[in-house]
Amino acid sequence: MRHHISLLLFLLACCLTVSGQVPDAFRIDTLSNEVFSRMMGKSYPEGCTVARSDLRLLSVLHCDAEGHTKQGQMVCNKAIASDLLNIFRRLYEARYPIERMTLIDDYDADDERSMTANNTSCFCFRKVAGSKRLSKHALGMAVDINPLYNPCVRKKGAKTIVQPAAGTRYADRSKTSPYKLKRGDLCYRLFMEYGFLWGGNWNSLKDYQHFERP
Repeated sequence: MRHHISLLLFLLACCLTVSGQVPDAFRIDTLSNEVFSRMMGKSYPEGCTVARSDLRLLSVLHCDAEGHTKQGQMVCNKAIASDLLNIFRRLYEARYPIERMTLIDDYDADDERSMTANNTSCFCFRKVAGSKRLSKHALGMAVDINPLYNPCVRKKGAKTIVQPAAGTRYADRSKTSPYKLKRGDLCYRLFMEYGFLWGGNWNSLKDYQHFERP
């Protein structure tokens, strides 16, 4: 039954896209009171300097590695909302696998928990790990894709730090997985097309899950 529902959702999205209509499953909305209340004290903590009016709720369809169609949501900055909608629509049409996409508030805005659940997300008002500067996620200008299988890897002295810790085995990029993101694949090409930077190209660290708009 679940497979049949996924297939129907996919066919409906394709039919509406071909007919020139934008399916309701792909949409951009301002933050409703209900959504904002979920975020308060979590991804939108007291003292957050980003205006609520600068944020948007993105709703998209995505497909997991088993071919199941799912409804996903993320909060992002309004400046990149349209670009992200286009990127995720094209990823879905190509059946590019994204396992999970829900608000990071479902994990109490705990980035480690969200990444360990392989949750694709965007806005979370927080500082860069191990730093005092705000992350691009704090502005809603960065997206982490399938983070468990595409961890952030950095050196601290002789020590290698992997985030999430559960993704340590995937720090070895010779490992294969259906959720592995790599230079030149469709996800990479689309984000590059829309002017994003990929953390996997950085020299100081490798953040294989991370795309950000400069």
